[in-house]
Amino acid sequence: MPQLSIIAAVARNGVIGRDNRLIWHLPEDLKHFKRVTLGCPVLMGRKTYESIGRPLPGRRNVVITRDPHWTAPGIEEAPSLPAALELLKHASKVFVIGGAQVYAEALPLVDEMILTEIDHEFEGDTYFPQWNREEFDEVSRETHQAPAGWTYHFVTYHRRKPAP
Repeated sequence: MPQLSIIAAVARNGVIGRDNRLIWHLPEDLKHFKRVTLGCPVLMGRKTYESIGRPLPGRRNVVITRDPHWTAPGIEEAPSLPAALELLKHASKVFVIGGAQVYAEALPLVDEMILTEIDHEFEGDTYFPQWNREEFDEVSRETHQAPAGWTYHFVTYHRRKPAP
């Protein structure tokens, strides 16, 4: 089983998106996402894939969808998280990149979370799942200033004890 990591950008109030899109534009966060995930498989739900609109280059892209007829060029499809993880069982590390439903399902299994914590509240319709901070140790934090004036942090958390 590969190391499973979540990577997400989360506003102070838990918002991760609205209308199937990110609300903020943080070029440094996009560079960070690319730097961290490049060369590793990425796992996402269909709506997240549709919001991106194309496979992410330099990464194996797996999309979870319940629609058995859904396909997209350059994408591997899986009907569930367990089926997706089976496809990726020989990878050393896999990144779960969204959306909310896939994050919630993967959260009990992850060893690591790499979160961009945004010090601002946004109105949205999609939220990162609640998680128990006592189950994770913060291992790194890097602070940045957004063009709009608020700060955001690249924070890495490791699970205190191995996931089941």
